[in-house]
Amino acid sequence: MFSAIYTRFPVAPKVIIYDFACQLAPYCLVREACYFQNTRFLIDEMHAHDHSHCGRACFASNVMRYDDQIRAVNTSAAECGNKGMKRIRKSVSFMAYNHAVQFTKVFLDIWNCNTIL
Repeated sequence: MFSAIYTRFPVAPKVIIYDFACQLAPYCLVREACYFQNTRFLIDEMHAHDHSHCGRACFASNVMRYDDQIRAVNTSAAECGNKGMKRIRKSVSFMAYNHAVQFTKVFLDIWNCNTIL
């Protein structure tokens, strides 16, 4: 996760909502403290109940009480996307790399359009 963020975003996101944000935050801050200095790391609502030893400040559900922007976010959106990806996993496994990438992109475009409408 660290590499995906650090190599693809010229500026760190203001908020990262992730199922293991409690572990990602210290890892990112030790590796690139200046880059992540203004980033808030939050545990999504679906996984927060499993984090009984983590500080409540990391829970997106607690931050939603006072932050309207976080309240507007579907913290389980990635889980929904993973569910959709399971539908094409077997088909993609039989495709050549270029075809699999194109097929996945089209699938996600259609998935996102259907979700918005």
